[in-house]
Amino acid sequence: MAERIHITTAIFYSNGPPHVGHASEAFATDTFARYFRRKLGRNNVTFVTGTDEHGDKNLRAALAQGLEPKVFVDRIAQAFRDAFTTLNISYDFFVRTTDPVHEKFVQSMLQNAYDKGEIYYRDYQGLYCVGCERFYTEKELLPKNLCPAHNTPAELITEGNYFLRLEKYREQIRQHVLSTPDFIRPERYRNEALNMLGEPLEDLCISRPKARMDWGIELPFDSNYVTYVWYDAFWAYLSELPATDTAALAKVLPVSEHFIGKDILKTHAVYWPAMLLIAGLPLYRHLNVHGWMNFRGERMSKSSGNIPDPLEYEKTYGPDVLRYFLMREVVYGLDGDFTEERLIERYNADLANDLGNLTSRVLSMAARYCEGEVRATPGAAPEEVDRALVAAFESIPARVGEFIEELSFNRALEAIWQALDAANKYIVATEPFKLAKNQDARPRVAQILANLLEALRVTADVLEPFMPTTAAKLADLLQADEMTLRAPYGTGFKPGHRVKPPIALFPRIEKPRQG
Repeated sequence: MAERIHITTAIFYSNGPPHVGHASEAFATDTFARYFRRKLGRNNVTFVTGTDEHGDKNLRAALAQGLEPKVFVDRIAQAFRDAFTTLNISYDFFVRTTDPVHEKFVQSMLQNAYDKGEIYYRDYQGLYCVGCERFYTEKELLPKNLCPAHNTPAELITEGNYFLRLEKYREQIRQHVLSTPDFIRPERYRNEALNMLGEPLEDLCISRPKARMDWGIELPFDSNYVTYVWYDAFWAYLSELPATDTAALAKVLPVSEHFIGKDILKTHAVYWPAMLLIAGLPLYRHLNVHGWMNFRGERMSKSSGNIPDPLEYEKTYGPDVLRYFLMREVVYGLDGDFTEERLIERYNADLANDLGNLTSRVLSMAARYCEGEVRATPGAAPEEVDRALVAAFESIPARVGEFIEELSFNRALEAIWQALDAANKYIVATEPFKLAKNQDARPRVAQILANLLEALRVTADVLEPFMPTTAAKLADLLQADEMTLRAPYGTGFKPGHRVKPPIALFPRIEKPRQG
């Protein structure tokens, strides 16, 4: 793995406030970023997110509310910022495509491509989807020319436009995908991309005439046109860097990890690589593609009124609960289904029972039998039952890291909960609460509790990328600083270390909220 890493969410459309689907992508990307900050060091990780603010869809959304487009996208951008703050998304750069620095970056890339002859003008007639902000061929559409993503009729548009040469670069991109098996992950999306690249490509229309739609970045070589929103948005992944600093761009791209939804696979697997090759830049490291988030078995849509607000669930259930549910419940790359009932089931079983009760029991026994003090060297394993616990927690950091790097977030959490299960079974098997009644058995009780406190310390450590607020609370209860927290099992706490009394991390919930 590279010594530096550049991580991005998609640049989110500004036609509406953030929903659970946005939150799901942000949680996965944030977990990935937090993990690599720990592995490579904070200064070696850059996490970029932002809002895609130009284009027909955003313009129409603004006009529908009687607002100037800039006023509208300002509000939406702030809504995303506020939501990501509440949801504890630890981005380094929030890029807005209306930012003048970004606009100059895009114009520089447009001019470069135009000067190379890779952008040309011609008259064009095509079927256009406002929701996707792209032209479709008839074979790409559903019957009656319905958009496959929005199920709405594509509009027939005839006009002169500027085009970016795609077919010229198709084989080069295809060969890169073939020779780099993990370039697009999971594999199902690599196969989809290869199918797209297996047939001739139409060149990409990268302009919109101002006479039809003027909400965009003006083409530097023709003031009568603005650029296509996708050409604009891609460069947001890099526009915190100067467009003229090709050396810096060439260093960032090979360590870039893009997290996107499957609905924008073609734009990222075909258009974006072609744009980079035209600019003389290397391709990104990985395209990490997730599925759609459904609500009660149906795809979320404004027309259906079934778009859950992640902030409502954060407010109702507290920090990390929605985050845990979406990361544990959904296999990255597949579609997921969100229901509040299922969230509560997960909350009670995993968070209240497994993690919350374990923490409360261990800290309560530590307070009752050892006055809140570690009184033995953690990790000692004189009996087989001890060795099973030690083995579970010695191996868990490496296992979690491997799962995160391969995007198996749910498997990482399953592994953590298997270790928690081992800790709960350890209590049942050793019965420290019974042994404590015998004064001669107190050294054994101290050893059992030292082993369990060490298990909680490792749990706080491996949970941090997934549940940062919960991990911080647990670390505080254990009085574990960052260096202690990261130590391997058996080397963290020393005899004499003191811990706090328990608190209820996750009180049980009996039924969904009302309203």
